Amino acid sequence: MAERSTAAVDVADNSGDEPLTAKADQSTADGVAQNPERDTDSDKAQGSGTNAGAEKKAAPPELHSGHKLARRYRLEECVTRLDGFSSWRAVDEKLRRAVGVHILPADHPRTRSVLAAARSAALLGDPRFVQVLDAVEEDDLVYVVHEWLPDATELTTLLAAGPLEPHDAYQMVSQIASAMAAAHREGLAHLRLNPNAVLRTSTGQWRVRGLAVNAALRGISSDTPQRTDTEAIGALLYAALTQRWPYESDAYGLAGLPKDVGLIAPDQVRAGVHRGLSELAMRALVNDGATASRHESACTTPEELVKAIGEMPRIRPPEPAFTAPPEYQRTTYQQGTYGRPTPPGVTQPVQAPPPPLQSRTGKALKWAVSALLIAALGLGSWQLADALMDQGDKSGDTGNSQTTDDGDKNSASPTPAAAIKIQDAQEYVAEGEAQHPNDVGKTYDGNTSTYWRTNTFVSGPKLAPYKPGVGIVYDLGSTKELATGTISLRYSGDHTTVELYAADSLTPGSISSMTKLGSVTTTGNTATVKVSKKVKSQFVLVWITAVPNSGADPDAYAQAGYKQAVTEVKFTG
Repeated sequence: MAERSTAAVDVADNSGDEPLTAKADQSTADGVAQNPERDTDSDKAQGSGTNAGAEKKAAPPELHSGHKLARRYRLEECVTRLDGFSSWRAVDEKLRRAVGVHILPADHPRTRSVLAAARSAALLGDPRFVQVLDAVEEDDLVYVVHEWLPDATELTTLLAAGPLEPHDAYQMVSQIASAMAAAHREGLAHLRLNPNAVLRTSTGQWRVRGLAVNAALRGISSDTPQRTDTEAIGALLYAALTQRWPYESDAYGLAGLPKDVGLIAPDQVRAGVHRGLSELAMRALVNDGATASRHESACTTPEELVKAIGEMPRIRPPEPAFTAPPEYQRTTYQQGTYGRPTPPGVTQPVQAPPPPLQSRTGKALKWAVSALLIAALGLGSWQLADALMDQGDKSGDTGNSQTTDDGDKNSASPTPAAAIKIQDAQEYVAEGEAQHPNDVGKTYDGNTSTYWRTNTFVSGPKLAPYKPGVGIVYDLGSTKELATGTISLRYSGDHTTVELYAADSLTPGSISSMTKLGSVTTTGNTATVKVSKKVKSQFVLVWITAVPNSGADPDAYAQAGYKQAVTEVKFTG
């Protein structure tokens, strides 16, 4: 079956909880080192309420390393054990990959809410969140299986080295705000969005873990979830700019603000802070008593925060530093020094030119050479003039018999194929779940390092019967006659089958209602489909029905299996 594309879960966000081992670093279930800290005031500071005190604590399950769940998930290391539940680093022996697992007894008072939160988060399908892979109730246990990200680094760890650069802080708040806005549109809230829940991957992408599930595990709720998450994003941006937590209490390895000073703007805490980002943090934190800068309205929802970020001038990354090339050194070709540098401080001697021929014999030789040169020049000029006259006579004779038709045939050249610019695109889902609809724009952005990818399938190369196929519909702007379609691919091996169809819109009906233009099967990284029918259409479907088997791709968060990714699509007419 296809690997499910799902949302986030926090593995070992232990802030505010007793650590498993005192005076020892813990590791999260995403494989990121985390220091055991307490932030008992952080939930209150972020506007979230807790019901844990009123609930009966259930005894944690008696589990150990090596224990298997569902004959598939082998527990390796317990990274969190508190309040009746435990979190483990585990191995999925079926797919041979590392995963994280939350485990609760079936009679735990929060079991129902955890299962509901995990299943809701799993339906979001947003790659900006750590993905939930499974949520099961079995043998008096409830467990939630989720991604493990060994290449990701917590924001807590990043801030331990110092505040972020303006461009990095801008990328973080932009990506997190957009992700949370998408989650709230689906009715999902985080409620424990803190530096331990924000990860940066090795490719520079920011991902959020713990969506809905982390709050459910700890019994946290809020009457104003959008305001709670928006203020949490503002606190993250504040910490990224100042390396200080925007409340009086210390938390997440960061020092809090001075007592009795109140919430002051980031550019008043630390010199050199970007003014626009400082104002943005205050607009998000206005819910906790901060004053919006320059009389700007407060941002009370992630959607409003995304809009405010979009109105800011884009912050570009710093220019790369170039080292000056080494100073040019003249190469010496004199005898005895070729290929050997001149020692410092030693002046290379300049050889004097040979003396001219001053003797009687020398003068006679010079006159003889001059006479020969004059004779050769005269003879050459005479032969050149004679040849030109003969050529003129021949061209005059042949010119009378040459026709203009022959000249037209000789000058004719084939018309090159014209490139067709793609105006818009949308993922086409014929059956089942979507793959990665937010990445379709990366297939025609002119950058071969970006891509849209399929999920990873257990069997192949053909996707049927699990799915009839996966693909993207492209809008060409107006009705055009297609000649070829060139699809650049990320993975080679086995074979990839690509088909082109003429569609009636960006959201067409079934495949049977479209006109097939052509197909090709390749084992390489490029599929060139030549259109066999002369059909004019504004919308073209690139339809993939078979994918190759390739190894794990950590940069794309893809496990080993049958999968494919499209890096660039080009059409010619």
